Amino acid sequence: MATAPRRSAPAKSRSAIPQLSWRAPQPAPIVLVSGPEEVCAERAIAGVRDYLRAEDASLEVSDVRADDYAAGTLLSVTSPSLFGEPRLVRVSGVEKCSDTFLAEAISYLAAPQDGATVVLRHTGATVRGKKLLDAVRAGEGGGVEIACPAVKRDSDRFDFAAGEFQAAKKRIVPTALRALVSAFADDLTELAAACQQLIADVPGDITDQVVERYYGGRVETSAFTVADTAIAGRYGDALIALRHALASGADPVPLVAAIASKLRTMARVAGSREPSAALASRLGLKDWQVDRARRDLSGWSEATLGMAIQAAARADAEVKGGSRDSVFALERLVTVIATRAPFVS
Repeated sequence: MATAPRRSAPAKSRSAIPQLSWRAPQPAPIVLVSGPEEVCAERAIAGVRDYLRAEDASLEVSDVRADDYAAGTLLSVTSPSLFGEPRLVRVSGVEKCSDTFLAEAISYLAAPQDGATVVLRHTGATVRGKKLLDAVRAGEGGGVEIACPAVKRDSDRFDFAAGEFQAAKKRIVPTALRALVSAFADDLTELAAACQQLIADVPGDITDQVVERYYGGRVETSAFTVADTAIAGRYGDALIALRHALASGADPVPLVAAIASKLRTMARVAGSREPSAALASRLGLKDWQVDRARRDLSGWSEATLGMAIQAAARADAEVKGGSRDSVFALERLVTVIATRAPFVS
């Protein structure tokens, strides 16, 4: 019996313009800064400004809001002045732009002004302005795109912080980097500021002792400190770390989430003899995460790990409203993990 001809999958649309890293931005007639991560977007836009200002200190900088736009503004701020200074126009809120801005911006792509750089900031929060984005990505206006995707996963934050030190040609030891990332796991802006402070203040290599001196309070109360000490079987230290974290205002929900995340990684790694790099690639992890999970597995069995994961699932439900005493739920979880013993309620 003849088979039906196979249909080829529709081709994915690809951007026709250069894609630049937010760490190495360059100007163009149109610079599209896309994506939700505001820290990276701010760096990219500032980088474009610094690049242009280094070329000509007389750079004129104008700010335009696409959502509160007056007709004719774009053409006015991009038009050459009497002395012909270069112009940088930073347009915010393109994801909520007005119809007037959208029409004028698309029209502008057909004939960008000489000496003008227009930066379009679109967070991707809505599809508003998609026609403009599609036109820019198709190459109209001679633009470039700087993508700023969300930094959500632990591995993404680790890469972000590592990139901060690499860009500054500054060495930080891996354990110090991990402690720093753990201390600021819930705020990328604060993590970026902490990295820049260490880069600016510390003349030599950044060690565990340096991070401890600067951010010891944050490190001591981090969720991952509680998780690490409990998983290592250090029951007393784990309870102290937990109470310190709670006294410092830590939320029980992310504390449980951090512990559960480490336990899940241990479970995924357990029993595999693949090289770290190969296993990390297959599981979507970083090499250091695999190595750390393998070290954490010391002293654990399949039965105790399964018991701990079940305890974490129970604690997760309890701290999210399933129990009237979330602190007790957390202490019980730490007890189960640190002592490798089931808790009988």
